[in-house]
Amino acid sequence: MRLMLMGCLLLCGLLRLPSAFAADRPNVVVLLADDLGYRDVGCYGGPVKTPAIDSLAAGGVRFTDFYSGCAVCSPSRATLLTGRHHIRAGVYSWIHDASQNSHLLQREVTLAEVLKQAGYATAHVGKWHLGLPTGQRKKPTPADHGFDYWFATWNNAGPSHRNPNNFIRNGKPVGPMQGYACQLVVDEAITWLDKHRDADKPFYLNVWFHEPHAPIAAPDEIVKQYGNVKDRAAVYSGTIDNTDRAIARLLKKLAEVDKSQNTLIVYASDNGSYREDRTGDLRGRKGSNWDGGIRVPGIFHWPGRIKQGVVAGEPAGLVDVLPTVCGLLGLPKPADRHLDGSDLSPILLGEPKRFFRHQPLYWHLQKSRPIVVIRDGRYSLTADPVYELSTSNMFKEAWIPRIKSGKYKNYQLFDLEKDPNQTTNIAEKQPDLLAQLKKKLHDINASVMADGHDWHLK
Repeated sequence: MRLMLMGCLLLCGLLRLPSAFAADRPNVVVLLADDLGYRDVGCYGGPVKTPAIDSLAAGGVRFTDFYSGCAVCSPSRATLLTGRHHIRAGVYSWIHDASQNSHLLQREVTLAEVLKQAGYATAHVGKWHLGLPTGQRKKPTPADHGFDYWFATWNNAGPSHRNPNNFIRNGKPVGPMQGYACQLVVDEAITWLDKHRDADKPFYLNVWFHEPHAPIAAPDEIVKQYGNVKDRAAVYSGTIDNTDRAIARLLKKLAEVDKSQNTLIVYASDNGSYREDRTGDLRGRKGSNWDGGIRVPGIFHWPGRIKQGVVAGEPAGLVDVLPTVCGLLGLPKPADRHLDGSDLSPILLGEPKRFFRHQPLYWHLQKSRPIVVIRDGRYSLTADPVYELSTSNMFKEAWIPRIKSGKYKNYQLFDLEKDPNQTTNIAEKQPDLLAQLKKKLHDINASVMADGHDWHLK
């Protein structure tokens, strides 16, 4: 009788049970590296010993053609959290809070907000770089984007990964800390899991590492495994190794908190490496829209639900994380806005023929040459801008009118299955395909720029 009554109430819309249903949903953990190259970690053929990351790949799905949201930091993170191109979300390039109005817009619906609405406890630990308040500029914090608890730096760990002094916890500066950033971030994640989360709810935990972004540092005993302790390449590898050890500690804690079958883990990097020797011989590096700057590791792990030991060749990326999590968890996606990402769950659940990408993957970065790129299946189309900007590496909000003009030149077409290093432009040989992809590029570009925020008018 009680079940019949509840059923009637649910059908009549008089009873809502988000918390009860949330109890049956998995925890969600997003692990994000900073400036990690496509060929850095072990399971991608890299030189660094990463048994924890490799175990996630072995127990889940590893994408060979996974892409960041942008070739630099802040915009890629905005894309991850929203499932939308970063310009729609208000983030044109990497953010310098003291000199820019730019930040992740509060009008955006983040993955944290989607999950919080579904009854999740939420926390962010590690690098943020999506805008934080300064003395002169009022900006949202992670708390304004759906996170109950946050421990973050505005950009990099300073003065380096060793003994950082610039972390902020829930709006209050922490002060000098002892240790390495990756380990301190995992310490905070474990503390939140043990002491601060609501144990009656599933949780969403963002763990965004600073490594291997410069300025770099790692324990000498780890660096020595890769070369001289003063060799920058060895230190770089040491930061990745140290991060993997931190991830191992976190995975152990997660297994203590809940069964592994109850936790969905996503692992990726925000953009490609600044070291050209770690891009897997792909063209370009961080800051460039060639594949070396935007192709990154991408792993999804959920024992008992996601297929194990699968290597997927379908192009995918951080833009797909929000719709994919919604698809896997049976949650509605934000319906009042355009999502650029697609739901990868058919691939993850072993039904790749059911996967449908509703639009090509698209990148835009005003200081990159090429400035704009789409990937549609096996093909990549790139273009350069018709205008030139100042030589400043820092984004200038006065550039926005030129950026939104949508005028490009020097279109180049590549078949990434035959030519992954993008060495041979086939545009002249494939005029019909070139015309089709140019139209797709311009249609997506127009849609994105129409949503772009006019920070220069403030």
